[in-house]
Amino acid sequence: MLVAAVLFFLSSSISVAGDFDWMHDFNIQAQADPSGFKARLATRFQIGSAQIDAIIGNVSNPVDAYMVMRLGEMSNHQPEYVMKKYKAGKKKGWGALAKSLGIKPGSPEFHALKRGEDLYGCGGGKYSGEKGRGNGRGKSKNKG
Repeated sequence: MLVAAVLFFLSSSISVAGDFDWMHDFNIQAQADPSGFKARLATRFQIGSAQIDAIIGNVSNPVDAYMVMRLGEMSNHQPEYVMKKYKAGKKKGWGALAKSLGIKPGSPEFHALKRGEDLYGCGGGKYSGEKGRGNGRGKSKNKG
């Protein structure tokens, strides 16, 4: 009975992870170096520390702050606007939020976002800080 419960839990976790499965590693790395994370956000999105602190203070995890800023960038909306949409519909998932912001789920940019090929290159489990690094898919077009 215990084995069945563990197997159910593991299969549920795997099916939930799927897209955006890089987020767990991203959070671990960002939480290990909060000041470095904030510096990377400031550099990557060209915003000040007060705005970064405001966003980080209103989300559950570091990756949520990153996603608010990244989706804002992708949709040409201010992070404050994306934050309002995030709070209103965060239970629906990142794909639904992106779609509500006008980001096409099938676009190459959205697929790169799902793979985590930006701030840390977490798509391959690396904490490199180099854009597009990690899983080797960042420089070529993905046909699948």
